[in-house]
Amino acid sequence: MMEQNLVWASGYNAIAIPVAAGILMPWEITFRPEWGALIMSASSIIVTNAILLRNERLS
Repeated sequence: MMEQNLVWASGYNAIAIPVAAGILMPWEITFRPEWGALIMSASSIIVTNAILLRNERLS
């Protein structure tokens, strides 16, 4: 479970950071700063959740 959370967080950060940096600007696709902050907050929540679940037995 922890590995899955870390993979998801890393995956969308790998996509969202270049998009936020403007890689899609030639096609007029941009993110507002609020969306970037929301995505980074979600990433932090998922990573924190993964760390908290590290010691839990789920089955």
